Amino acid sequence: MSGEHSGDGEKRIVILGAGPTGLGAAYRLRELGHRNWNIYEASDVIGGLARSFTDEHGFTYDIGGHVMFSHYEYFDKLVDTLLGQDYMQIQREAWVWMLERWVPYPFQNNIRHLPDDVLLECLMGLIETQKLQHEPRNFKEFNLAQFGEGICKYFMLPYNYKVWAHPADMMNKEWIGERVALVDLERILRNIIEQKDDVNWGPNNSFKFPLYGGTGGLYDRYHPFVDDNLFLNKRAVAIDPVAKRVTFADGDTTDYDVLLNTMPITELLPRLDGCPGRVRDAAGDLLYSSGFAIGVGIDRHTESSKCWMYYPEEDAPFYRVTYLSHYSPHIAPPATTLFLTETSYSPYKHEDKETILERTIQGLINVDLMTEEEREKILATKVIDVKYWYPVPSVYRDRGLAVIQPYLMENDIYSRGRFGAWCYEIGNMDHSTMQGVEVVNRVLLGEPEETWQLHPVPDYLDELPATIAPPDAVAVAAEVN
Repeated sequence: MSGEHSGDGEKRIVILGAGPTGLGAAYRLRELGHRNWNIYEASDVIGGLARSFTDEHGFTYDIGGHVMFSHYEYFDKLVDTLLGQDYMQIQREAWVWMLERWVPYPFQNNIRHLPDDVLLECLMGLIETQKLQHEPRNFKEFNLAQFGEGICKYFMLPYNYKVWAHPADMMNKEWIGERVALVDLERILRNIIEQKDDVNWGPNNSFKFPLYGGTGGLYDRYHPFVDDNLFLNKRAVAIDPVAKRVTFADGDTTDYDVLLNTMPITELLPRLDGCPGRVRDAAGDLLYSSGFAIGVGIDRHTESSKCWMYYPEEDAPFYRVTYLSHYSPHIAPPATTLFLTETSYSPYKHEDKETILERTIQGLINVDLMTEEEREKILATKVIDVKYWYPVPSVYRDRGLAVIQPYLMENDIYSRGRFGAWCYEIGNMDHSTMQGVEVVNRVLLGEPEETWQLHPVPDYLDELPATIAPPDAVAVAAEVN
């Protein structure tokens, strides 16, 4: 197999990876009538981190708690085209479990549910933040400045450590945007006085979910639009940016005029022939967490109306649990419950792979989602170990990307997607899909990309060490706790 540069004036566009970004680009190419393109996927299925797995018991597992909500009219129309009427429209019901009680999400808007002494501590911390003058330089300082010592102590810092598997002071604050509900002190006080729950914050307070096949059921619907140009089991092992040629593990090659890469940047750069040392070294600024998505199917009817729950405390390894069986009647056998738990790990936060399933089941018991007797009712489990879980927005991230991305684009390589762009804040399914669509629009129509932008390097880096220090697990644990 060898794709050649086109002689009819059409640019040959090669896409590496058939996840949301690659599939979005492929759909757009077909939509525009462009013919000279192919998409190559290293695995034997499409969907990337958004694919799903169905076992012999009839349980369907996602790789993490995915939901479909959108910032884009184009993505909305695309989902309508792919799913038609085969979806569920769900009103979000999210909660935080801590101090042996449920607190509605977002936590900071609903602290009235806390014990009186903890509520007072959180309120005093919020009041103290009104006196702060300095500009936060990292995510930890941002949290303390926004929420105060109390909320950070009980929720923000322990929860975010469980999510990111990195200390908060290693993370920048530029990624936050709509990901974190900022403090409105008057609103919080009014909620307390009026004894009112405040639960509608955020763009995902209502979301869609495929009726069939889990989250992967959406991406399976791309097949009629991409199969003529799709190659599975094609793992790229070398890329020559001068000859503009990709070599695959099986020895096949393909040429390109434009390459859309969706594999992690840290995997791409070692495959680039002649990649300058300064560009390879810049990848050291890019941190990531790994994670376990663990499904537990139980012979018990799903009675709860909750969608997902957050767990900041140490009585469970996971930071979030989703009632996946609540999302569709076809996600699990009738009269059963399917929990999907998420646990992050990294060199800064170790998780024993040999015991993670048992610790997860015990965690479900500890937080009252299961009883000890219901161990006997477990019908199925699945452990999905994911190397690239979250692209961590480290304080050095934008410095590294400011070196890597211009070099790639100078060589007609566009690296986009959750880990291809390495920007968590544009890593949702709609963002990722649109990154692929917008690269095609840029290359073929000359339109600027809107979702992906190169961020300026923060000034405060001058005050930080030149490089990221290797982790000291003991020091990290002491800092977090």
